[in-house]
Amino acid sequence: MRRQPTEAESKLWLLLRDRRFVNHKFRRQVPIGPYIADFACYASKLIVEADGSQHIESQRDIVRDAELARRGFRLLRLRNDHIFTRPDDILEAIWTALHTSETQ
Repeated sequence: MRRQPTEAESKLWLLLRDRRFVNHKFRRQVPIGPYIADFACYASKLIVEADGSQHIESQRDIVRDAELARRGFRLLRLRNDHIFTRPDDILEAIWTALHTSETQ
């Protein structure tokens, strides 16, 4: 696996763990191809990433996102500051992503 989780990743894990989203089990630090996803729900093919300011659509992120999409995953990026200051909005965004098909 990779490094220790960031504070934001630890906080986000508290929101995701223990099947808090009925029938949607999230795993953390999930290997998918050559990448490690912060969190993934295989049933819904959803990856949730806690992103700091360094993740402003870098070329590396664009390539990574395209590869994950090619593998059938959808990606939800959540800002670190929102994870700490707007947890209800974070939960709502995850719930919406889980219940929205990629074609909508």
